[in-house]
Amino acid sequence: MAQGTVKFFNNEKGYGFISRDDGDDVFVHFSNIEGSGYRSLEDGQQVEFEVGP
Repeated sequence: MAQGTVKFFNNEKGYGFISRDDGDDVFVHFSNIEGSGYRSLEDGQQVEFEVGP
């Protein structure tokens, strides 16, 4: 599983970017966030994630 830091996340638009610890930045959409209820990320938050095809 990859790790990184949320570079920014726009709650109104539902997307942002994660700065990977070992590579290029990746795009993230709110629909890809696991969990229930309102799905959001905070700038600077440490995260673990999988990169899909």
